[in-house]
Amino acid sequence: MQIQLKFFASLREAVGTAGESLTVPAHVQTAGQLRDFLRARGGAWTDALAEGRALRIAVNQQMAEASAALTDGCELAFFPPVTGG
Repeated sequence: MQIQLKFFASLREAVGTAGESLTVPAHVQTAGQLRDFLRARGGAWTDALAEGRALRIAVNQQMAEASAALTDGCELAFFPPVTGG
């Protein structure tokens, strides 16, 4: 399965990219599993996507939970919580 990844704000800075096209292994079926898969890259990826770190996820530009299913060609975005004022 091929997906598009996007990273925003401090996550983009931490991992050093605004996005990438990624071929996802068959065992990665949800947004949460993708986060685990990316974290396994090590280094900045482990820290930026650490378990327990507050992150928001959007799948195809819709807010989503970690259990959201991935589909071929989908866009998944990670970003920190946003506050306004």
